[in-house]
Amino acid sequence: MTPDVANDDSSSQPPQDPAATAQPPARVGLMRSGLIVSAMTMLSRVMGLARDVVVAAMFGAGNGADAFFVAFKVPNFMRRLFAEGAFNQAFIPVLSEYATRKSREEVRELLDAVAGSLAVVLLLVTALAMFAAPWLVWVFAPGFGRDPAKLALTADMLRLTFPYLLLISLTAFAGSVLNTWNRFAIPAFTPVLLNLSLIGAAVLLTPLMSEPAMALAWGGMIAGMAQLAFQVPFLVRLGLMPRPWPNFAHSGVKRILLLMAPALFGVSVSQINLLLDTVLASLLSPGSVSWLYYSDRLVELPLGVFGIAIGTVILPALSKRHADQSPQHFARMLDWAIRAVLLLGLPAALALVLLAEPLLISLFHYGAMTEHDIRMAAMSLRAYSLGLIAFMLIKVLAPGFFARQNTKTPVKVGIIAMVANMVFNLILIWPLAHAGLALATALSAFMNAGLLGYLLRREGVLVFQPGWGRFALQLGGGCAVMGALLWGLAPDWQAWLGWGVWTRVGWLATLVVAGAGVYFAWLLALGVRPSQFKLNG
Repeated sequence: MTPDVANDDSSSQPPQDPAATAQPPARVGLMRSGLIVSAMTMLSRVMGLARDVVVAAMFGAGNGADAFFVAFKVPNFMRRLFAEGAFNQAFIPVLSEYATRKSREEVRELLDAVAGSLAVVLLLVTALAMFAAPWLVWVFAPGFGRDPAKLALTADMLRLTFPYLLLISLTAFAGSVLNTWNRFAIPAFTPVLLNLSLIGAAVLLTPLMSEPAMALAWGGMIAGMAQLAFQVPFLVRLGLMPRPWPNFAHSGVKRILLLMAPALFGVSVSQINLLLDTVLASLLSPGSVSWLYYSDRLVELPLGVFGIAIGTVILPALSKRHADQSPQHFARMLDWAIRAVLLLGLPAALALVLLAEPLLISLFHYGAMTEHDIRMAAMSLRAYSLGLIAFMLIKVLAPGFFARQNTKTPVKVGIIAMVANMVFNLILIWPLAHAGLALATALSAFMNAGLLGYLLRREGVLVFQPGWGRFALQLGGGCAVMGALLWGLAPDWQAWLGWGVWTRVGWLATLVVAGAGVYFAWLLALGVRPSQFKLNG
């Protein structure tokens, strides 16, 4: 029986015998699972924007904000690289295979060994990073070396934020287990606790700190503990709570490590590119790091709600299909995922380009955030938005390799894209400054997605299903109609500067609702139906 939404909230279920729950996960509707993750991710992203509104109002784009963004970006980058990146993509296919083909006791042994081994590695990395904090700041933000006070502040923050890597990586481990057992809502909701912690720290702890921005670093530490503690009861309820015991000799751990090595580049190249942007931005005019951060945050909203949500549900589903040896259904899933991200990603990217200044003004033009900051952030927002579709496609194409436990091919693609990003950076940074860095990231993302798609097609894994020509015309027409409406309806962005918060919010809501309404009305008129996107995992 296909689980309903309640299956994703195990707190509503009566306790079950662990021996019964640690069985091969039932198949679920991918669209339903995707909508669950999208809804939870939307809540998280909205809270993230609220967090950024608070941070922008209290700290603007000054030294304190720049220091925190770098101090939090370093462990956050490593989290995405090791925990939610390479580890997640290597762990879920192996765990899915164990859940499908192995006994309950073998699944438990795998979880115990992976949890213990991961914890040991993370403890060592965290301790080393805290000791080497000043040198890490030199590596990731060399421009801060021109200001000793800013360098010291960033290093102090890094010592507080790096334990977040340990805590959130263990949280990602727990989330991977829950996702494999189709409990998607819990891991998708967990980031809300990060945003609540940072908002609370900014409001409550800032007055208590000699350096106000240091409150944000403490908020990160609190968030890591809260997120890990939140997921533990759900693992217990499933009967899958590990008893961590390091065992690097375990065959499953060996396979995960073998798959992780190349996946470090293959799945996280976009994060490496964003980090390179931060390194180079630290060499530009003050505020460049913050302008890139605020624009990246807006792009992360549709990327997380649509692209990452679909990628989250499709990896376990593809892994199970590979374990079941169902290549035709595997190909249909990839085709479904590409159509889904285009359906939602194309209008989102267009809206970000057309409404860059109104969005930034409505969310961030308060307190210390100036009109100059808005203009600069809008430039990088438009550049990042051009690559939104590519960012999304990477999230759904890379699992086509990882689900088949092929991590070597994506690493080759990742290296090519990363080198291209460096070249684009050097070419575009001189005429476009920080916006050139954002545009370089977008261009390299298209190269990454294009190569992944080409190789999947060449291997016969990605097989486009009938109806793509008609679908392209439907999407193209919908985007054109929506773009024309937004272009004609939106007031000049200079007018937004003089409005109050509720006038801004009212106009922004009107534009979003009108744009989405005309887009989906066009699609419905041309025959696109929700039932066309139903597919079981």
